[in-house]
Amino acid sequence: MAEREMNDELSRFIELGIFRIGSSNAIFMDPVRVLSASYSRFRVSPHAYYSRSFESKPGGETAVSVNPRKRKLKQRKSYSLNERELIADQRHQEARPLLLGAYEAFLETVGLLSFLPNIKDDPHYSVENEHLVTSVGREIGQSLFELGSVWQAPLYEISLHFRPQNRLAEDGGSPIVQHGETEVVPVFNNLVINETSEDVEAEFLDSLYIIPRESCFHMSDLKQIQNLIPAQCGQGFNLIVIDPPWENRSAHQKSVYPTLPNRYFLSIPMKQLIHTEGALVALWVTNKEKLRVFVEKELFPMWGVRYTAIFYWLKVKVDGSLISDLDLFHHRPYECLLLGYSDREGVDTDHHSTFKPIHGNQVIISIPGDYSRKPPIGKLLLDYVPGPKPARCIELFARELLDGWTSWGNEPLHFQESRYFLRKKMEE
Repeated sequence: MAEREMNDELSRFIELGIFRIGSSNAIFMDPVRVLSASYSRFRVSPHAYYSRSFESKPGGETAVSVNPRKRKLKQRKSYSLNERELIADQRHQEARPLLLGAYEAFLETVGLLSFLPNIKDDPHYSVENEHLVTSVGREIGQSLFELGSVWQAPLYEISLHFRPQNRLAEDGGSPIVQHGETEVVPVFNNLVINETSEDVEAEFLDSLYIIPRESCFHMSDLKQIQNLIPAQCGQGFNLIVIDPPWENRSAHQKSVYPTLPNRYFLSIPMKQLIHTEGALVALWVTNKEKLRVFVEKELFPMWGVRYTAIFYWLKVKVDGSLISDLDLFHHRPYECLLLGYSDREGVDTDHHSTFKPIHGNQVIISIPGDYSRKPPIGKLLLDYVPGPKPARCIELFARELLDGWTSWGNEPLHFQESRYFLRKKMEE
């Protein structure tokens, strides 16, 4: 990549958080910058987002290796694979040249690589220019999904504190200044909406949460997902991102979040959720062959989704090295995003010809955040979304909110706690 082109791409990256690496299939993403675009008065804290990615040595130094090229992939240990594991390994072998090519292109991007060690302390997020938001009271003793399962759940309320807004008078005269208002609504089994054009601070059980502009969330368990089905078919969603809590040993051992058996996901009313002109469905999956077979043979057919393409998320450290050896069977440094199109149930019109071909096999490279927190891939998918614009977007099993999106799950406010954010000192 020419130096001038590289500088232009770096400038766009600093602003938007997405760096397309030359003519390769690789995209580097800084989730902090992408997520921060959802907010006007706040920014996602790099220190909080990348808390797992920096290890401190005695004396306060950060342990970061300086030359990722010297870190060679280890030889795989001899291991006897069963039939299902052999199929999974075959998938890996097919994806391996693609992943290595993307990774090599990433390592060739010198300007980007030199930027990574400072990604947590980038001057655009300097505490000298912003100050940390603190909770207004005590920490919540129970997790959100635990609170939502107790008998008192319908009684819990969240207070949304709206700032004063200016609007034009009905006769077109001078702007009318409206005083800030507080709206108190049920927090569970209810659609909580911020229709304003700026962030809202919300208070729940003496803790503070940040709600991005023009967003809404519905916090409930899977039994209540029927409440998301739109009353009018033209109000369905045409981009649906899903990160299911698949059963896995690591999540169970760490007790990070409750998992569900695969059969539970068959009950998601996908055909009733999508827009009349169809939808793009994006599903995060692990590398387990049992899970891939379930999705391909049962889940997608039940949902009416036709598999179209696959993206990969390749995880790196702040020095540019992979988080684990590429060929380490049980801990591969990548996850998969399966993409497919779906029509709404009961609609006779065939939209297959209007669905855009997806440029698959793209590799999204990023430094991971908290356990199981996925990078915000919505902006990378918008070009493929069928139907009207702007797209009507929803994330199922969400653990954070995005501007313009509906978020559903049993803890969509998890990463909206104020401790994950910085507040600008000077508000315009």
